[in-house]
Amino acid sequence: MKTKCIIVEDEPIAISVVESHLNNFPDIEITAKCSNAVKAFEVLQKQKIDLMFLDINMPKLSGLDFLKTLNNPPKVIITTAYREFALDGFELNVVDYLLKPISLERFMKAIDKFYQLNAVNAKVEQQNIVRGENSDPFIYVKADRKNIKIHLKDVVFIESMKDYVVIHKTNEKIITKQQISTFNKILPENLFLRIHRSYIVAIPKITAVTKTSVEIGKKELPISRKYKNEVSKILKVD
Repeated sequence: MKTKCIIVEDEPIAISVVESHLNNFPDIEITAKCSNAVKAFEVLQKQKIDLMFLDINMPKLSGLDFLKTLNNPPKVIITTAYREFALDGFELNVVDYLLKPISLERFMKAIDKFYQLNAVNAKVEQQNIVRGENSDPFIYVKADRKNIKIHLKDVVFIESMKDYVVIHKTNEKIITKQQISTFNKILPENLFLRIHRSYIVAIPKITAVTKTSVEIGKKELPISRKYKNEVSKILKVD
């Protein structure tokens, strides 16, 4: 199956460079070329995109601001002339940050990172697939050089810490080197809810909800604007 990608870029020359480099990767298919974030958003709503080449300096909305609006973005490789935004890009978990003019050698390194990340995520998702009876589902996560069994009924909330995830259980914490997006994909939607880029909460453990936060016992976790509507819809609160 081919990797579907889009190029979000307002400079024709820059688009041509990315297209030319992609000709060396027959397993990557260009689904769309978008001159601004609004057009890219329309594509992402209609099709499953695996990889997005994203410029930062664009009309209407910058690439980084656009990325922040997406609940479940594809993998992203930044293409830009601005070195100073590199840290912001990596904080948004981009695959790589390419500075223009982009050489083929540097482009190939970015694609290799994408391939490696896909391979790791596939392995992690296979390892973490929810198992067990409906009454007592569980997953395995790798921590302390072991595969640790975690019953979902014991999970209170999950917290992202850059390249790590902290699973807060009733009486302990487990730290694993994974992305929170992986858990967002595999955990049952009727039991867990993403409320923030850094938090997934166990719905049965919620004791109170406000417009800006969720309370679990004495712990208060923020609801970001990005997830506010989804939280209100799922929890049926105003």
